[in-house]
Amino acid sequence: MERAASAGYTPLRDYRYERKFLVEDLTFHQILGLVRLHPRMFYAPYPPRYVNNAYLDTADLENYYDNVCGAARRRKVRLRWYGALAGPVDHAVLEFKVKEGHVGRKHSYPLRDFSLDDVFGDRRLQQVAAGSELPAMVREELRAMQVVLLNRYYRHYFASRDGRFRVTLDREIAFYRANGAFGSSLVHRQVRWGVLVVELKYDVAQETAAARVSSAFPFRVTRSSKYVQGMERVYF
Repeated sequence: MERAASAGYTPLRDYRYERKFLVEDLTFHQILGLVRLHPRMFYAPYPPRYVNNAYLDTADLENYYDNVCGAARRRKVRLRWYGALAGPVDHAVLEFKVKEGHVGRKHSYPLRDFSLDDVFGDRRLQQVAAGSELPAMVREELRAMQVVLLNRYYRHYFASRDGRFRVTLDREIAFYRANGAFGSSLVHRQVRWGVLVVELKYDVAQETAAARVSSAFPFRVTRSSKYVQGMERVYF
């Protein structure tokens, strides 16, 4: 797990809250100003960067439908890496993001380096899994999963001075089909121009204080799953 931590990942062994705000009526710079002027004195702990995700699901899209229906326990499975979308990929991590009610956590596993061309499908996924040091149970689970969606966005990071709260601001949100049956996955691109996603993240112990933190933002909390949004935009 040292490799994952050094690449800027946040292992979540304990449950935390993630309040999401889908913003369509404010500009990026307006939101940036609200974050910087917040009473919690948010600052940028490191520079913004592109985040890439390859989402996995079962043949009958079990994870997708659990998220759409709001199942009490739901999850997302993805490969995550930073920087360029295609070409050589290093420091990628396999994540099982589990949510129970309003709180969630994730289990992360470093993956071997690989290359992503214009079609990233199930065969490449299994090759990456076979060359990575994964627990037997995880390997077995991946055999029943397939790549269904590629997602990419530009993320800005902020943290409160006391270290109790984190805010992320995502823009340039793009989705790509990742099913070989539809040909080149990088051709089928959908971009949500003008849509920004803000997330407030904090430990369970900070729930009371979080209400005051979020009240300083003129945003409405929403269920905003990039996985669900992407599936509905490129397939349905």
